[in-house]
Amino acid sequence: MPHDGRRPLRSSLFFTGFFAISSLAAAPDPGAAQLSAAPVSGQVHVLQGPGGNIALNIGADGVLMVDTQFAPLADEIEAKIHELGGTRPAFVINTHWHADHSGGNERFTGTAVLIAHDNVFKRLADPAADRVPAALPTLTYQQSMTLHYNGEDIRLLHLAASHTDGDTAVWFTGSNVVHLGDTYINRAFPFVDTENGGTLEGLLRNADEVLALLPDDVTIIPGHGPVSNKADFQSWVADVRESIDFVRGEQAAGKDLQSIIDTGLPAKYASWSERFVKEPTWITTIYNSPTP
Repeated sequence: MPHDGRRPLRSSLFFTGFFAISSLAAAPDPGAAQLSAAPVSGQVHVLQGPGGNIALNIGADGVLMVDTQFAPLADEIEAKIHELGGTRPAFVINTHWHADHSGGNERFTGTAVLIAHDNVFKRLADPAADRVPAALPTLTYQQSMTLHYNGEDIRLLHLAASHTDGDTAVWFTGSNVVHLGDTYINRAFPFVDTENGGTLEGLLRNADEVLALLPDDVTIIPGHGPVSNKADFQSWVADVRESIDFVRGEQAAGKDLQSIIDTGLPAKYASWSERFVKEPTWITTIYNSPTP
């Protein structure tokens, strides 16, 4: 996803048709207000702005933060935390390695333990990522882990081969809130970063597993877009599947990629294409992905 103002990441991070459209935001202006804060449920708040949604768990033990947006927003992020009654985070979790979710890592690692999946460390440690050592996780996991913090169990679940190869769902079980990172882009086409371990099949498989796991009244923070609920997420997954089935049907009828792009998806997806991934990019992703 969009970078943090330093040397560009590997070309796959700026996937043609996704990043070139400035879908999430232009480079943030650190001198202008960029972020909004809102309560979600229990001890969880959300910060929303140019980068990925940030979750904050604020309680008696301190502050746990999920994702760090872009580096230039670090001052404003910290100010928002103070406005909400918190101090500098004791723990920071990255849902994945893209810079609109991890660009501010360096700012917070002086006081926080930075946690992520093993593959996030590998991606950020790659010289092509151009990250300083302080931006890398200090604690990583393989399949799952649990933090006992602010009086609730906070479960980290690896969503393998989904948006990337290092996606983490962060489930605040006491507050009944889950942050799904970019495995869920609310009311928009998903981005499958195939050059960094993402797969269309994995995105759908993990969505089904998450839906089976979560309670019906859970509140869901997507990687981008409005906070939603389980029914919203279920509807989004169904619509994603419907778009895939449409493209697969066109393929089965013998149409080539350009013909399918020219035909386009049903009109119900028009608003999705106004946001992150444009319709031709999503059609291309489906067309080029193996059929399960």
